[in-house]
Amino acid sequence: MRPRGLQYLYLQKPVTLIVIISLIAVLPWIGLRNSFIQNGPLEDPIAISMLESNNWIQPSLYEADYPYDPPLTHWLTAAISMPRGYVTVLATRLPSALAFIVLMASILFFFGRRLPFQQAFVAVLLLITCFGTEVAAMTAPTEMVAGMFIVLALLQLFRWEEQLCLKGLPIGISLLIGCAILTKGIAGLIVPLFIFAIYLLLLRKYRALTIFKAVVYSGVSALFLPVLYYIAAIKQGATLSDLFSINLGEPNSWWHYITSLITGFLPWTIFIIFSLFGICISKPYKTLKNILRDSLNDVLSMEKVKLFSLTALICIFVFYCIPSGKSASNLLPAYPFIAVFLAQFFLYLTEYRTKVTRVFSTVLFILVCLAIAAAVFLLTCKENPADLLSRYGLDFWTVQSVYMILISNFHWDAGVICSLLLVLITMITVIYQLSKKINIKILYATIALTFAVNLAVMLVSC
Repeated sequence: MRPRGLQYLYLQKPVTLIVIISLIAVLPWIGLRNSFIQNGPLEDPIAISMLESNNWIQPSLYEADYPYDPPLTHWLTAAISMPRGYVTVLATRLPSALAFIVLMASILFFFGRRLPFQQAFVAVLLLITCFGTEVAAMTAPTEMVAGMFIVLALLQLFRWEEQLCLKGLPIGISLLIGCAILTKGIAGLIVPLFIFAIYLLLLRKYRALTIFKAVVYSGVSALFLPVLYYIAAIKQGATLSDLFSINLGEPNSWWHYITSLITGFLPWTIFIIFSLFGICISKPYKTLKNILRDSLNDVLSMEKVKLFSLTALICIFVFYCIPSGKSASNLLPAYPFIAVFLAQFFLYLTEYRTKVTRVFSTVLFILVCLAIAAAVFLLTCKENPADLLSRYGLDFWTVQSVYMILISNFHWDAGVICSLLLVLITMITVIYQLSKKINIKILYATIALTFAVNLAVMLVSC
């Protein structure tokens, strides 16, 4: 019998299913807040200046040259805004949303052919529902678009070595790295080539000269598109120091990036914390030297795609720690590769440590129930909740601020009602699957509940 609905899409059209889920996750909500800004706050002044001055190389702002930022994101925003003639919030956030959708589909297409399909599928679901990528998809156009180009360039570099053994040079690699440069600056060139060089060294398959040539050829060919832009910019008065200046921003320690990754993968980092309570710690029977040697051998003997993923996430982390970057969203290219290992770990927990999955699902279900009860209380309470809760030692101004934000933004409409119904349906699904004790279905039900809660929060807060 032919499967129907979601089961058919999962079995026969998984990439289509991921595209649909990604569309629902971000696209309908990016333009809800302050969607009309023709005479309001300027979301992207460079794109606005491009439309007003018809200068897409070095537009001026308020009779002064604007800082020389990589232009690709502004080009996309201006191009989207051309039919209307003015820039909207939707236009400024649409590039990041589309980049998010393309990235999710590409990750499943790539890893689904090289890893157990369920692991690749769960990895993409974790990315769609985690806090860091979802927020970046709606609020960080430059970082999301740059992250997409960097990750896609890395995937193509891997395929170049896997299928062609570094022979020739696919034009797609040059175009993707060139677009990354035009989005993120010199980092768009250094990050993918640095990762690829380290990966080739770890393979211990090619001579140093071969690796050097592969990196140089990739880098030089990728400069074609950026050079065209830089030449045009210099003709309009830009200098090399302006074009190639690197803004390091405020210094952040390596610990800042670790905490950013922990919060970025919420709520799934809580799942990891739950798994730690069942760890049995025993005294090691090997010396530290032997442990390190065996660990290195285990890494070098990994499947190629896993070795590549581990290399990518470590190199991205190190690159943005030294020197310090200005934003945790710079780590977005590492998220897909981290998700691959998280998915493998979660599937292991689901199969071999079943209580962890069940307890986490139960706790998440209880937290959602408490959140719904608190929201209902705030919306229906006749007395000011700030006055009421301050009697029990809670900070008056904190409660008052949350209360005013919720009341001022909340309004009943079809979208809110549908999202709350979806939350209710997924909660019932979680209860049902917990009663059936089929652990993989419990994991999927928990992911679906997280997805529904994310939609409800976005709709209620808009």
